[in-house]
Amino acid sequence: MKRVLVTGGAGFIGSNLVARMLKERDHYEVVVLDSLSYSANLENLAPFEDDPRYSFIRADVGDDAAVTEAVKGCDGVLHLAAESHVDRSIMDPAPFVASNTVGTQRLLEAWRRGPGADGLPLVYVSTDEVYGSLSLDNPDERFTESSPLEPNSAYSASKAGGDLFARAYHHTFGLNVMTTRCSNNFGPFQFPEKVIPLFVTNLIEGEKVPLYGDGKNVRDWIHVDDHAEGIIATLEKGRPGEVYNLGADNERSNLELTHAILEILGHGEEMIKYVPDRLGHDRRYAIDSSKAASDLGWKAQWSAWPGALESTVAWYKDNEAWWRSVKSGAYRDYYAKQYGGR
Repeated sequence: MKRVLVTGGAGFIGSNLVARMLKERDHYEVVVLDSLSYSANLENLAPFEDDPRYSFIRADVGDDAAVTEAVKGCDGVLHLAAESHVDRSIMDPAPFVASNTVGTQRLLEAWRRGPGADGLPLVYVSTDEVYGSLSLDNPDERFTESSPLEPNSAYSASKAGGDLFARAYHHTFGLNVMTTRCSNNFGPFQFPEKVIPLFVTNLIEGEKVPLYGDGKNVRDWIHVDDHAEGIIATLEKGRPGEVYNLGADNERSNLELTHAILEILGHGEEMIKYVPDRLGHDRRYAIDSSKAASDLGWKAQWSAWPGALESTVAWYKDNEAWWRSVKSGAYRDYYAKQYGGR
């Protein structure tokens, strides 16, 4: 049995990762550490409340004492806790620096002083956004793990700060740290400020979908289950100090994405509301995942469209109570009763 600490495990990617570790494998014990900030939701983990292999700690990743205690007895760490919404980072960068950069350094230090001293692994889950932006004029160009870090938003800059601390702790202290950089995720339990659940829930409610600028910005879309499997493969097979790109070769412009969602839900272009572009909006992301394929034996399996998008839309249609509670903030009442509020 391997005891693994998952930071940010009540969030979108984290809860799907925990589910795969507990449902698909019997050799993991999972400890979730999460501050239960606005985008986290313990309801995502409700199926595991009575599982003896699951436990939960409410704490911030920047809390030295809590993190030092949490890592005791662990055989590995999957570090997902982060502020992740670019629009929020434009409004106020400070929480992103505190969580994504400072919080990562404090976790690395706690791991170095604890089980990490024995060579046990920590996987830092980053983003392809640390690479910056690619041109739309060269569709064959991809980010590789050796591409320079050129972040363009406060969010991606704060994540790049975490990347650099992960690298430094491996180089200076010999810590067994690996980094994954993933493309845009989609799937169940995604907080509805992100584009796919926002558009789907808006349309269900009869509201238009806000499309930035000309809609030509391109993203590579990966299903959250594929991302989760890539993180687990990195924990189990990754080499210390290495970086692994995780993508699905599933590039779509925002306009293509919008039209696909409209078609699935039976709407036309009249439901598009064009809005001013995001400040500093990166034009295109695309990553080369061949290293993960060769080193880890990992490849995306569940991300192909239209099936993966259709099943995701169906999940939000079938789980209306979940997203309505999230949109209203009603789920915070549960935290207030159980944990004294926030």
